[in-house]
Amino acid sequence: MSKYPFTAADLEALRAWDTPTICNALEVVAPHRRNYGFTVRPMVAVDRKLPPICGLARTGTQRAAFPSGRSKEADKAMRIGWYEYVADAALPTIVCLQDLDDTPGVGAFWGEVNSAVHKGLGALGVVTNGSVRDLEMFAPGFQGIAGVVNPSHSYVHIVALKCEVTIHGMQVSHDDVIHADHHGAVVIPHDVVTKIPAAIDLGARKEAVILDMARAPGFNIAKLREALAKSEDIH
Repeated sequence: MSKYPFTAADLEALRAWDTPTICNALEVVAPHRRNYGFTVRPMVAVDRKLPPICGLARTGTQRAAFPSGRSKEADKAMRIGWYEYVADAALPTIVCLQDLDDTPGVGAFWGEVNSAVHKGLGALGVVTNGSVRDLEMFAPGFQGIAGVVNPSHSYVHIVALKCEVTIHGMQVSHDDVIHADHHGAVVIPHDVVTKIPAAIDLGARKEAVILDMARAPGFNIAKLREALAKSEDIH
């Protein structure tokens, strides 16, 4: 029996909608989450044409401004440990890597090699306040949502793994459900994952009344009041 109250199919279904739509649905099914749980700073998408991604968080921290201070063997062990951690998942994952440097993005962990490695280990993409590079050489289909673009990896190294991280205001823990696209990212509580589609349908029906009237000839304040009243009656 799965330890999650949802399936891989449930997560895949949520990739049909953009992240703002997911946030709208969360306002219905988890209203207490209305003002937190999502990124609050502009981010860069490696490929804006890619569809949204949704998966379980694999969390860690990195630095790049200075060497790690560890031995070469310790650095290698940490890197392998990180890959093992990302690979240990029964469902698709999204890496959430927090850059701890005073100026995040000094060195890019994400480029041609790590996008290919992480895609091969089952990750759909990465959300980071740090940097990405090799944009044209990113693994096909692997999305990067980052704070900045930077040409160098400097002294980039993993500091810790399977820890709580904060990325542009979004607090993330291991195994959180993450939804992300070029708008940013949001955490979806486990207990509402399967409620999201119905909430999206409700929101779409309520919005349709307003949008249809707003786009029709002769729209005015009186028609707007009528549309708002009709929208409120939809449940």
